[in-house]
Amino acid sequence: MAIVRPFRAIRPAAKLAEQVAALPYDVYNREEARAAVQGKPLSFLNIDRPETQYPEGADMYGDHVYQKAHDLLARQISEGVYVQEEKPCYYIYELTMDGRTQTGIGACSSIDDYCSQIVKKHENTREEKEQDRIRHVDACNAQTGPIFLAYRSNQKISNVVRTVKEGDPLYDFVSEDGIRHRVWRISEESRIKEIREGFEGIPCTYIADGHHRAASAVKVGLKRRKERPGYAGEEEFNFFLSVLFPEEELKILPYYRVVKDLNGLTEAGFLERISEVFDVEKRDGAVEPGKKGQFGMFLKDRWYLLTAKQEILSCDPVKGLDVSLLQDFLLHPVLGIGDPRLDARIDFVGGIRGVKELERRVHTDMAVAFSTYPTSIQELFAVADAGLLMPPKSTWFEPKLRSGLLIHSLGEQE
Repeated sequence: MAIVRPFRAIRPAAKLAEQVAALPYDVYNREEARAAVQGKPLSFLNIDRPETQYPEGADMYGDHVYQKAHDLLARQISEGVYVQEEKPCYYIYELTMDGRTQTGIGACSSIDDYCSQIVKKHENTREEKEQDRIRHVDACNAQTGPIFLAYRSNQKISNVVRTVKEGDPLYDFVSEDGIRHRVWRISEESRIKEIREGFEGIPCTYIADGHHRAASAVKVGLKRRKERPGYAGEEEFNFFLSVLFPEEELKILPYYRVVKDLNGLTEAGFLERISEVFDVEKRDGAVEPGKKGQFGMFLKDRWYLLTAKQEILSCDPVKGLDVSLLQDFLLHPVLGIGDPRLDARIDFVGGIRGVKELERRVHTDMAVAFSTYPTSIQELFAVADAGLLMPPKSTWFEPKLRSGLLIHSLGEQE
């Protein structure tokens, strides 16, 4: 069963929520983060990316930088920008984008569930990326960015969510990118009991987005356990901040690939090579694949539809993914992209940017671009259930959860 418990959130005062809420720290590079906080002193990005408080060129990983994050958060709590709940609560977090709504439960998940694979993963993490968030969580004594989890639908949880959403929300605002955010608090003991029991009937949850944040939060918790050998297991450091969504409400966007060159091949030679395993058709307009096994390709101002031939299709949870077919039968053998995580010749474009971004990249700094059919949530579950890992950049989730609306303190509860 999954342990998903309420917590005493540190959250913005209602009138300040819109000013505080910020996109996750890792959607920005350094220059973008610095620009995003200009004129926005309450944006949580100031705390999430504290190097923005220092001159350009300063060491963004110095101890003083993480201390700055701590000091900013502490100061704003003391100034009343944030308040802390008096008792543990669950939260409902609803996001609406382009007329489609998804609703999750804000709560804390167990680091023991993470370690025992009840919280299931589908991606590897990189140590250097973990270290930044480990130091941030440790310095702030708080988890500031929720991990995006998915779960198989549960009627008991859905009934509580539906009832609570009939009342007035704590927060209701539209962010700069047009996404509506609404948050409700669940504080009634009877409803808290129903939510908790609902998750106890769910065998596992799945990390949809935020693998590095999850790994970092867990490692801080394990570090605190070593420092406190007499820990009881109920301390806040034994749990990590999550927002959990039922599978039917989630939408995964594709993750596109762009490559700098044709690996020494002529255009004709390249097309001949890929036609060995893909049916290749010229198209007059942009290609957004309509089903599994199809890919769009933009090459020399021309779009092509690529359809995987039957002999390369697979029922294996990982090998059968479209991103795997593209990697295993085109990017690696034809274009020489062995490890897409390390090869500087390949870049990735989130599906939210659309296929026009692929055309722009080919017209500027790339030779060829590929659009893909999105990985499904069922494929994600199948990979995680098999204990396997997806290729890097297999999924792009939208809309993004905002940081700063719910913060989980690792300090002892009063």
